[in-house]
Amino acid sequence: MGSELFADIIDVLADVPSVTDLRAGRAQARENAQRAFAALLEPEKPGTFTQAERYAVAAFTALLHDEQRAVIFYLELLSDETDEIHAGMVAKLARAAAGTGPYGVYRETGLAGESAPGPWFDEEAAAAKVGGRLAAAFGLAHLLVFHPRDSRPGIWEPLAKAGWTTDETVSLAQLIAFLAFQLRVVRGLRVLGGAEGDGDGACAGDGACAVTRDTDAAAGAASESDVEGSDDLPLTTYPDIHAPERFVSHALGWRAWLEPVAERKLTEVQIDSLIKPERAKQPYFRLLARDPEALRARTLTDLDIFYNTDGGLGRAEREFAAAVTSRFNGCVYCASVHAGRTLAESTGREDDVERLLDEGPGAEAGSATWNAVRDAAVALSATPARFDASHVRALESAGLDRASVLDVINAVAFFNWANRLMLGLGEPEVPRRFR
Repeated sequence: MGSELFADIIDVLADVPSVTDLRAGRAQARENAQRAFAALLEPEKPGTFTQAERYAVAAFTALLHDEQRAVIFYLELLSDETDEIHAGMVAKLARAAAGTGPYGVYRETGLAGESAPGPWFDEEAAAAKVGGRLAAAFGLAHLLVFHPRDSRPGIWEPLAKAGWTTDETVSLAQLIAFLAFQLRVVRGLRVLGGAEGDGDGACAGDGACAVTRDTDAAAGAASESDVEGSDDLPLTTYPDIHAPERFVSHALGWRAWLEPVAERKLTEVQIDSLIKPERAKQPYFRLLARDPEALRARTLTDLDIFYNTDGGLGRAEREFAAAVTSRFNGCVYCASVHAGRTLAESTGREDDVERLLDEGPGAEAGSATWNAVRDAAVALSATPARFDASHVRALESAGLDRASVLDVINAVAFFNWANRLMLGLGEPEVPRRFR
């Protein structure tokens, strides 16, 4: 394995000791982010999702984010691991697919006016360069990085045809989504520590990285009636689902396209990975339990970022950061959950939350603090990230100390992880009581 056994990879990539020391205040999040790296990038038994494939997907994903320190790191790991996957070809394919996100077409009818079609990764052309299996993985990475709101059951069909199994695809989706978190924490730490200034983001909001070729927004995503899985990667569609029409603040259900582990078949290790045993009733967590080490690390990271109230940002502001991130990325399910939690943790903010859901992440948030959190969440969630020193100054001017700014970074980064899993693995449903 290419990385140092006990190195904290986020600290290594950020390389700003004065700020990484702040992470000690969220020690469980720090330790479990590292455990997630180990589970997804360097597992003891990588199995048929090989070590080289994991590094190749990581390098490709880092290139799409245009986070150069991570690009070098993952390309070096790939080169050290194998000569069979050429690092230069991985880089070439990623640079050709570069763009800006998030974009994509909403499946929710009431959000059609916000749809923004964009390019899809050319898996067929890539297959001639790196083989069908890796090309399918790169196609999923491109979608989850730039346009997760384009997720439909058909996104998994190329992986099924390329021989990916359900267990492998869950680990693959977790790896890509984890990197969406890791790279944003690194970016945030470097900005907070002064290693990045104003406008140092790769695209800095000017569209310079945008891909300009015309594409069919539906390319690469089979319609639900056309979807076919495989014996190793069965897929389920829900043509009669009661789908939400827009962003809402009430609870939603969720249906998985990939097959969760049956509750009665959960192993002790998988049950332990849920942390909360009652999650065995939820298909989302039973699906992620196919990679229990990654799920356990992800859950413990989440709990420390959002529920550790020993100093730092208030709970309402953390939940608001999650809601803004989810609204920006287009995750109707996550936005509903965290809009509701924002309301539960605050008083008199109903109008502010409803404006966010109805008008989008540019809506007035009702206070200087919430406006600064909103702007930081949008900038850090953009791909490539646009978060810079001006956002830190705005947060500090609104009264946040450095530990609180780090909480904003962590909360936003984590929901870039969560949104991509929730959007990519299934779809929301309106519960009977709200129909």
